[in-house]
Amino acid sequence: MSQSSDEMATLSAARRSATGLWELAQHVDGHFLPYYAFMHLWLEFGQAQWWLRLPSAIATGVAVALITDLGRRLRSLPAGVTAAAVYVLLPSVSYQGQNVRSYAFAAAAAVLATWALHRATEEPERRGGWWRYAAAVALLGCTQVFALLVLTAHLLAVALHGRGVLARMLAAVAVGCVPGAVGAVVGFKERHAISWIEMPDPAVFLALPRTVGGTAPAGHVLLALALAAPLLMRRHRPDRLWVTLLTGWALLPPILLFGLSHLAAPVYVDRYLFATVPAYALLAGLALAATPLPIAALALVTALAAGLPGQLDLRREDGHNENFPRAIRIISGEALPGDAIVYAGSWLRTGMLYYGGRDLADDVLLMSAAPRPDSFDYPERADVAAALDGYERVWVLWRGGARKPATGSDRIDALLRAGFTRSRAWHVGRAPGMTVMLQTRRADLASRTAHRRRRPA
Repeated sequence: MSQSSDEMATLSAARRSATGLWELAQHVDGHFLPYYAFMHLWLEFGQAQWWLRLPSAIATGVAVALITDLGRRLRSLPAGVTAAAVYVLLPSVSYQGQNVRSYAFAAAAAVLATWALHRATEEPERRGGWWRYAAAVALLGCTQVFALLVLTAHLLAVALHGRGVLARMLAAVAVGCVPGAVGAVVGFKERHAISWIEMPDPAVFLALPRTVGGTAPAGHVLLALALAAPLLMRRHRPDRLWVTLLTGWALLPPILLFGLSHLAAPVYVDRYLFATVPAYALLAGLALAATPLPIAALALVTALAAGLPGQLDLRREDGHNENFPRAIRIISGEALPGDAIVYAGSWLRTGMLYYGGRDLADDVLLMSAAPRPDSFDYPERADVAAALDGYERVWVLWRGGARKPATGSDRIDALLRAGFTRSRAWHVGRAPGMTVMLQTRRADLASRTAHRRRRPA
């Protein structure tokens, strides 16, 4: 399947030199620097699509193993296995498990931190338990800064039921949160990079099933199992600390992210909550382990059926929203010698070049093949009309629907002023997707520009 523009941002960052990556982090995505640095080293061994996605798949496998063991510790091995099965059946997990971003790492680190907390509190005779927990918290903060909201559930559960370990936990959190605190400060300074996020309204909570499940049907099944956990675990309820922790892990991050959006700046994005998904899976696994086997098996089959359409859907070529290969096929099939290409969002060029779209048409605005040191955009000419002098056809690409670009509408206006008008348009990928448009000069200007193009240099 085609990679998304978010994944292309990872590719753009990781391809830079160490100095270039540091320069980028001082202007945008600085809180992603640990992940980008890891991917920078990973890309030294290849840049094939499967290789780029392998780290997220490995992180998902680690999360599954930790969920299994944590479920075993909280109740039984069947509970852990069932929780892991619920987790891998979710379309959201499959999506992030093959996404070249850090969210699969964040989920794995969240499970690791909870697993380490369990060992530190339930096995106090083992040395180094709190240092292990501090290290897991540090790793969590390095994956994605909003994943640290999971720790509020840890603090709440230990404060209510911790039996005197709160002080040691606070010390471990204070040490472990240093990288995350640095990332939070950097992210706040670079908040212009997420200015596109809209202020959330309470309706986002109605969309929570889709957020955690990947699709609404899968999410509703998952949410139903998680909500049924307290009732189904009447006889075999784990320690109250862990019931409180799992419930808080599932519910507190979206509430806090919503609150932060209204108190500081809009930051509520569905994918920022992916680190909560293991909590839902664990609650579901604990609940199903307390039910008769036929009922548990039926529930798992229901979860599989609910998630199957989403699983198949995300494995389509446009499963990650944009569809660069199809855009390339359209242009290569329709382009004529001497056509130009203009990007209304210059960062889309990374995806087109990655999939082999280098020689489709004359890239008339490009000034340098390397992205800008302070962003994912490329250095481009501002004089669109002059750059297209002598061209009669131009291909235009932007993110969003065919009527209105998500960004770069100034380029469309410049083309209109230069005498170009829409000829054909294709929308590729799912919403918001990407638009490929062919524009041609108006008939009253075509002969004049053709004459100028034939003039000797």
